[in-house]
Amino acid sequence: MSTLPPAGATAAVRRARVVVRGVVQGVGFRPFVYGLATGLRLTGHVTNTGDGVVVEVEGPTAAVDLFCSRLLPDAPPLAVVESVETTGITAVADSGFRIVPSRADGPARTLVPPDTATCDDCLAELGDPADRRHRHPFVTCTHCGPRFTIVTGLPYDREHTTMARFPLCPDCAREYHDPADRRFHAQPVACPSCGPRLRLVLGPGVTAPPGDDPVAGARSLLAAGAVLAVKGLGGYHLACDATRPEAVALLRRRKARGDKPFALMAARPRDIEHLVHMSAAERELLTGRVRPVVLMRRRTGGRDASRTLVPADAVAPGSPDLGVMLPYTPVHHLLLEAADAAAAAGAPRLLVMTSGNVSGEPIVTDDEDALERLAPLADAWLTHDRPIHVPCDDSVVRVCDGEPLVLRRSRGYAPLPVTLPVPVVPALAVGGDLKNAFCLARGDKAWLSAHVGDMDDLATQRAFGRAERQLESVTGVRPTVLVTDGHPGYRSGAWARRHAGGRPVVRVQHHHAHIAAVLAEHGVPAGDRVIGVACDGTGYGDDGAVWGGEFLVADYDGFQRFAHLAYVPLPGGDAAVRRPYRMALAHLHAAGIAADPGLPCTAACPPAELAVLETQLARGLNCVPTSSMGRLFDAVASLAGVRQHAGYEAQAAVELEAAAVTAGDVADDPRYAFRLEVPSAPGAAPLIAAPGPLLAAVAEDVRRGVPVGVIAARFHLAVARLVRTVCAAARGATGLRTVALTGGVFSNTLLSTACARALRADGFTVLRHREVPPNDGGLALGQMVVGARARAGTE
Repeated sequence: MSTLPPAGATAAVRRARVVVRGVVQGVGFRPFVYGLATGLRLTGHVTNTGDGVVVEVEGPTAAVDLFCSRLLPDAPPLAVVESVETTGITAVADSGFRIVPSRADGPARTLVPPDTATCDDCLAELGDPADRRHRHPFVTCTHCGPRFTIVTGLPYDREHTTMARFPLCPDCAREYHDPADRRFHAQPVACPSCGPRLRLVLGPGVTAPPGDDPVAGARSLLAAGAVLAVKGLGGYHLACDATRPEAVALLRRRKARGDKPFALMAARPRDIEHLVHMSAAERELLTGRVRPVVLMRRRTGGRDASRTLVPADAVAPGSPDLGVMLPYTPVHHLLLEAADAAAAAGAPRLLVMTSGNVSGEPIVTDDEDALERLAPLADAWLTHDRPIHVPCDDSVVRVCDGEPLVLRRSRGYAPLPVTLPVPVVPALAVGGDLKNAFCLARGDKAWLSAHVGDMDDLATQRAFGRAERQLESVTGVRPTVLVTDGHPGYRSGAWARRHAGGRPVVRVQHHHAHIAAVLAEHGVPAGDRVIGVACDGTGYGDDGAVWGGEFLVADYDGFQRFAHLAYVPLPGGDAAVRRPYRMALAHLHAAGIAADPGLPCTAACPPAELAVLETQLARGLNCVPTSSMGRLFDAVASLAGVRQHAGYEAQAAVELEAAAVTAGDVADDPRYAFRLEVPSAPGAAPLIAAPGPLLAAVAEDVRRGVPVGVIAARFHLAVARLVRTVCAAARGATGLRTVALTGGVFSNTLLSTACARALRADGFTVLRHREVPPNDGGLALGQMVVGARARAGTE
């Protein structure tokens, strides 16, 4: 490390103005700068602005240079320094170094940090009876706690957060102004004397638990089988004791959840190690600063009678995974505390923690709204008076081949930007209608919103509008163009058209956007084409059909459809999605395979419906053609007897994957094959992959009584073989050697791993999602680079 000249030595004096951009507000950056400058005996000041952290330092040239060189490598743990811009200015001979009041001038180019799990230092105080913040439900410091969800404006100061209503007490004020304290300029800082208050609100007919401690009362109610609404960082959860079957069934029934899996919250990894296979990467995700829901493979076999923490079967019926998260707020830690044995005696140690909403509606954040909207769902509310300004649901992540794969990008990730490899004009991409997240971008930065939800609900559309306005306010992006999906009936697209205000609205094909999202995430330069494999349930095609099993040769500027699954009729639209047996019968009809009564899909279809369906398929009535890989998964799941009715999106496919996992190692079966139909004239039309032979093999194995898991595993291997074969053909036609895998089907790690392994064995470079969801939650990023980049430099 460089050293300073000794005190009193003659040295050239230099003054520099330094602008630091990135995630540098709300993460202790100004206190860090103060400590660094005073340690180097520099004078000057530091302040927050909309442009970032602005520093002026003056002193010996060597000390100023050393100061500038240490801003990046020595930055606080939550900071993300993207640039350090230094300019020499005239010396003014300050008397010391100061943190000066923030300024709101200049463009809003700083980055708001995401919310962060409670740090170890704060946890130690939470559990220390001698500390004044012992059991304080809102303990926080510079290194942890709420950020994005409480920000109301920039620069990031207390008056621009929802903590503005809580004046600091003298003790907290001393910490806040003490450069040696880790709460120095920590905006959410508070204590039991001056901070928010926790309270327990009981529903009608609920007997009050003993005592006046809200947390102890909440634990008592949970232990008795109640459902609680618990206010978190970005919204309310609905919680119950996960080990009590009657409590889980009650919550599932009230929420109209169907069989969709619930997330669990456990106090520590060892509480769930007997339930799941946990890799080092998964443990790191569980215990890190973000604390997402981590999907991990369930352990198979009988229950261990010595283990008391066993979730009810109804927590995640039919799923190959359990979604688990660890506590990330002080309230969560107090609910699950084990250090104080007397206080925690009899308290639940494994909780269901699911979004506080009726299925299909946005997460509840407002307290009065929670008391009204969650009244049919909750027996009591563990709430507090610190407002949530920005809704932010839990993120969901799984590990695929040792790398994180984000399935829902929300708390802990939003609003961190993605750096774009191509510049764009200020723009808004509105995403899709399922798993909606939108994207604002300008230049080389794209900000994906937190998860919004499914846009078929009016409340979700209103939440979309509020979230869009808030993200504009903290990013400073004022869109000059709006980008939507190509589907003319999407509600997200209708929202964009209503709010365009004369601005151009650009439509982007669904699967092109998926592939562009992978390319943008990996920083692929403009003009570099790839072989894109986009497999999902539904996407509007350029020919009006429902696409979803697509092989595109694409870059940001366009695409060519090289191959796709053969079209089959989609009888009744959404009815076929909800009833996979309809999809199976449609596939059998298209393949010319008799749907005899011995097949599960035929047996599942009521006779009257079967007669109508046969007529419908024969005449093509209300049958949009589809090439969807997701619908093929549904068909095989039904044909194999895995699932005939779907209570949530992709349920049949999830359970088909679960069946394949239970089968273990299964040899590839050549009977499970797609028939490739090659166009008569080269380049005249795409290749067609017809699944007729595969379906015939599945039907034959079902009749022979082959175990369902073996059928499911053979099907996964067949799809991976198709991807390998078509990509090899595309390389032969184009010379391209990079493949991008995307779309919701590639949330299936069994399939993703098999495809990637086979492609790499053939010498391909494989690009897969890591930080942006492969499903429609990542769609807006691809829309952005396709729809907005072409306008860069024209406005």
